[in-house]
Amino acid sequence: MDKIWGQYGVLLDVNLTTKEIKKTAIPKDDLKHYLGGRGLGMKILWDRIKEPGLDAFSPENPLLFMPGPFSGLPIPSSSRTTIVTKSPRTSPINKKFEHSSTISYANMGGFFGPEIKYAGYDGIVITGKASAPVYLLIEDDKVVLKSARSYWGMGTDSFDKILIEKYGKEYQSCYIGQGGENQVLYASVINTAARAAGRGGVGAVMGSKNLKAIVVKGTQQPNLAKHKEYLDLLAKARNAFREDIEGVEYWRSGGTAHALESSSNNGTMAVRNYREGTFKEIEMINTKAARTQIWKRDFACFSCQLACKKSGFAKGAYGGVVHDGPEYETGTMVGANLLISDLAGLNKIISICDDYGIDIITTGGVLGFLMEAREKEMIDLDYLDGIDLTWGNVDASIEMIHKIVRKEGIGKLASQGVKALAEDIGQGSDEFAIHVKGHELAAWNVNTRAERMMITYGTANRGACHLNSSSPSRQNHNAMQDSLGACSFAGSWYRGEISYRHFIEVITGIEHTEEEFAQIGERIFNLEKMFNYREGFTRIDDKMPERFFKDAHTYGKGEGVLATHDDFNQWIEAYYKERGWALETSKPSREKLVELGLEFTA
Repeated sequence: MDKIWGQYGVLLDVNLTTKEIKKTAIPKDDLKHYLGGRGLGMKILWDRIKEPGLDAFSPENPLLFMPGPFSGLPIPSSSRTTIVTKSPRTSPINKKFEHSSTISYANMGGFFGPEIKYAGYDGIVITGKASAPVYLLIEDDKVVLKSARSYWGMGTDSFDKILIEKYGKEYQSCYIGQGGENQVLYASVINTAARAAGRGGVGAVMGSKNLKAIVVKGTQQPNLAKHKEYLDLLAKARNAFREDIEGVEYWRSGGTAHALESSSNNGTMAVRNYREGTFKEIEMINTKAARTQIWKRDFACFSCQLACKKSGFAKGAYGGVVHDGPEYETGTMVGANLLISDLAGLNKIISICDDYGIDIITTGGVLGFLMEAREKEMIDLDYLDGIDLTWGNVDASIEMIHKIVRKEGIGKLASQGVKALAEDIGQGSDEFAIHVKGHELAAWNVNTRAERMMITYGTANRGACHLNSSSPSRQNHNAMQDSLGACSFAGSWYRGEISYRHFIEVITGIEHTEEEFAQIGERIFNLEKMFNYREGFTRIDDKMPERFFKDAHTYGKGEGVLATHDDFNQWIEAYYKERGWALETSKPSREKLVELGLEFTA
């Protein structure tokens, strides 16, 4: 086989049941056609799950930790890691199999992905289930399973401190909290106590395998195909960031929290379980409030100039917590969405969710749904185990989160998400159960940008995802970007002579035309789609909650604005046509699959 440049062509394969640990070769064609990260993880998932209907909590379900070919190189803002698995969260309307579900992928920054590359691997594949809690320790070729019995039940913040004390800061790690251990369906995987692979229940799958953590340290780096040309591109990329002082300062000064106020002003915010799009008390939780009352430190992921992460300390009744946030998604979903404007209380909720290792987006969706069901008198205090879960109530929200993670009383059902709650409550509550395919929407509301957001959420392969985008070309680009290990916040800097395509050429030696490079993302997106189609997901599952056809916002920019079902049908059919998918089923055509080299899925 020709020499592989820029990557190793090697997976670390760990079976927790048999305790077998080995290196597995990655076909060179897969590195070319799927790159790494999300794409290569999806190809491995397809290859390993031979038949549909596998239980996501089965030991046979692979859990993949996949950095991209950019990870570990000092390319600005390119340290992302994608965790890929079969989802425990989603289900089709018409089930073909008891355990039909979509793919799941969750993306996190930090320092974990680069360290996987330094250890000599293009990814880690975990299968099986340990007989007792374990963690995986990787030191280059030395890979061992160690007991995690004494750490099971520990929150992520305390556990992170223990790992640093035990191994030092030169080791990088990711881990689960009690949310993952107890298989809360929206449990996340955490890195550095606050960076989360948050969506899609990847932490629950990790918990189902009795895997508490992965700890890694490496001393290697792959050889690059065109090292001098790479250094030239790197210098130009760094200069592009230095020269755009205004763009960089935007991220450094407030990160995604800047969007809190602008989104509210534009009527695009999730407020009161998406009933409204504008938060009347936005000044209580916006960037200015956080900067003056909480934030003490700005910090960055590996080799990133943007430093969009913020950490701080709140005082008062909910004070005493040193933690990251709020960001846009967290500030909206457990802030504006619940009508919570107490910034310290909001920060407290964020810290509790991260310490438990649960997805804050879905947590906010679940709490908002229950608050609205209570407001509409569909449920009472008895249903909520006596918790007075009303709009703006910080204490009740915290108490319910504890219930959810411990799976006590109503918490057991709430740990499954809004779809399960709506099925239990009935009474038409499904109309304001805000999810697609069982996966809750993110913090961007729909009404004022209906076509864009309905296609974005409705066609996302992991269930509702605001990062999916609405145009096929942009969706393809995002899939490719996730496969490189590149951060979406920095994508606008990589244009022209410092495009991603040029970086891949100097790293791997593989030359692509612009069309071929764009086709990589299209190939990945369609492979994900075929996985879902094989599981029984069709056009009827690409639907939106009824709220967005019936409930116009009552104030703000979205006042009185509604789309119709006819509108949505026209938009989705135009999308399918552009994709080359069947209008009745949403299945990619055989011609499209052959064109993309995916005939093996047909």
